[in-house]
Amino acid sequence: MKKIILKVDGMTCSACSNHVEKYLKKQEGIIDVSVNLVLGQALIYYEDNISLETLKNFINASGYKFGGVYDEHEENKKDHNKIYLIILGILIILIMYISMSHMLHLPVIPFLNMMNQPINYALSLFILTIPYLIYGRDIIFSGIKNLIHKSPNMDTLVTLGVSISFLYSSVNMLLIILNHHILEDNLYFESVCMIIFFIKLGRYIDKNSKEKTKEAIKQLVQVTPLSALLKKDGKEQEITIDEVKIGDVLIVKPGMKVAVDGEIISGSAHFDESFITGESKQVKKGIKDQIVAGSINYDGIVEYKALKIGQNSTISEMVHLVLEASNSKMPISRIADQVSSFFTPIIILLAILTFIFHIFLQSSLNTSLIHMVTVLVVACPCALGLATPLAIVVSIGNSAQKNILIKSSETLEIASHIDTIVFDKTGTLTYGNLNVSKFYNYSNYSDDDLLNIVANIEQNSPHPIAKSFNKFNIKKLKVTNYEEISGKGIKGKIGNKSYYLGNSKILKNNIHEKDENDLSINGNSIIYILEDDKIIGLIGVKDIIRKESKQTINMLKKLGYNVIMLTGDNEITAKIIGNELGIDHIISNVMPKDKTKYIKELQKNNKKVAMVGDGINDAPSLATADIGISFKSSTDIATNSSNVIITNDNINRILTFFDIGKKTLKNIKQNLFWAFFYNILMIPLAMGLFGLEINPMIASASMMISSLCVVFNALRLRNVGN
Repeated sequence: MKKIILKVDGMTCSACSNHVEKYLKKQEGIIDVSVNLVLGQALIYYEDNISLETLKNFINASGYKFGGVYDEHEENKKDHNKIYLIILGILIILIMYISMSHMLHLPVIPFLNMMNQPINYALSLFILTIPYLIYGRDIIFSGIKNLIHKSPNMDTLVTLGVSISFLYSSVNMLLIILNHHILEDNLYFESVCMIIFFIKLGRYIDKNSKEKTKEAIKQLVQVTPLSALLKKDGKEQEITIDEVKIGDVLIVKPGMKVAVDGEIISGSAHFDESFITGESKQVKKGIKDQIVAGSINYDGIVEYKALKIGQNSTISEMVHLVLEASNSKMPISRIADQVSSFFTPIIILLAILTFIFHIFLQSSLNTSLIHMVTVLVVACPCALGLATPLAIVVSIGNSAQKNILIKSSETLEIASHIDTIVFDKTGTLTYGNLNVSKFYNYSNYSDDDLLNIVANIEQNSPHPIAKSFNKFNIKKLKVTNYEEISGKGIKGKIGNKSYYLGNSKILKNNIHEKDENDLSINGNSIIYILEDDKIIGLIGVKDIIRKESKQTINMLKKLGYNVIMLTGDNEITAKIIGNELGIDHIISNVMPKDKTKYIKELQKNNKKVAMVGDGINDAPSLATADIGISFKSSTDIATNSSNVIITNDNINRILTFFDIGKKTLKNIKQNLFWAFFYNILMIPLAMGLFGLEINPMIASASMMISSLCVVFNALRLRNVGN
């Protein structure tokens, strides 16, 4: 299975995105599709044998235009809409003056006087309307095309309203030319102009507002340099970023940015990775350490081997995570989708019934048509279509700026229902920077030799405990038959002897309880060392609690969350850490599979559970929880099994994430309420059911205002978590 993000041009409302999504899902070889109205994108999962050309044909056949593959580096085309709107805005004042000056008792332009020069009056309005029809041709073509494809949308409603007004006015203009002067009041060219102008103005403002939500993506893209310094045949050569190949040896000097993700093979330096971690503190990196494209070298000459380039780079992975989350759909969005799918046909039917109703009441043809056009224009589902996706895009972008990567928008909705938060200890509530504090040697080895055996075996492990041995002067030994024993520890063979390192679960019996208690009471995690089946030592390693952990736990408890610590560490050490943090529920000596089992038990008791882990040994429990949250190395962002990735070490971001989730759902509900309320209120008025009448100009203005209300309400989410 493959996935791709394609641009889809021409979508203007939720009916459009729903049609494209449904059409693509029906095509052979398409596994799943999620179409984002706000970004104008389709996230498509498809079978390997489907080509890009086939996908292009599918999109074009749906009635919309294929805009190419999304490229985060693509420059935005210059937008001339602002100039057009200024010109047409000035022109609309002239049109309104010509058509309404006599009604407002303003000075009338002599040669365009409706009473004395009716032909000039009618022709001038007709001619001035043409530029608006040309400018709004995309709306008209879209409306006609979607009607042909039997998927009427907002553009269809507008097209019908504009077309009826224009054709009706044009017929009356011809009759005026034939000396039927009584028809001057039946010209509605200004309504055509106003409808198109307001809709285009609304879309321009809407588009600019949407662009602001992409700032996080643009900032990520811009951090990478355009060139790299290649080392080839002992010489330095500057090449473009596109010329870099995996395995190339590159050089980064003080003040330069790292060109691509890589591994240092020579030298050391301090690097600024604040664009990913959010931390201004520089990080010291040396041989075998990985560096990320866009990070800045401060003080050393470093050679590194290119590991990830192009679409596989950390930056691209982060961009696509943000985009995929923005393109996914929240369950609440189904309400808008279901309504939008039958909304437009119902409005067309209501418009026709309105016309018939007023004719039946013996209203004039003119009055009946105006009511019909007003219904078509006022009942635009644009606000309804924007209610959910715009809020999602704003929140996902806001989260990314705050070092929170959310893989699916559904996670935002689930976040508002979470009542229980389960924390792993090592590397989550603590930094995972363990140090050997004390050890007991029961073997015939010297202390240095025993520690050297342990350090050589631990070098193969990804667990944070292994890092506590990096500070030792390790004498290299050949380790064979290395194996990780799930939930217990690791083993390896040196020479003819097998060694086991791990927690108490690797023991058959414990004959050193006094020493074990001594280590535990002092807050140590214990590594038991076995040679074959014989215990030969105990090592105590201490961790440091994250400075924000206590504050975060206290805030979560104040907010009403049930906080639990779930750890594989021994009971005494776990209680020391838990009590210091103020955690009441502490579950210790838990193997990975038992963590998963415990989370499932909570879920069976109708608890909505978030699991917070370091992403190394907690993958099963992170995947099992309703939401998995992890702290993850920036170079492994896309491979995590969690739903949420915090890219810096600030555990307080958990509070920010839950705040964003709750306020996003609240914002969407507000948007949906006002979108529904607007239509419930305005459609009966447009039909003339309460004796009140509004004309198409007021209808188009109110439609624009309703959409802008949704847009500006969604944009408030940009300030959440500050």
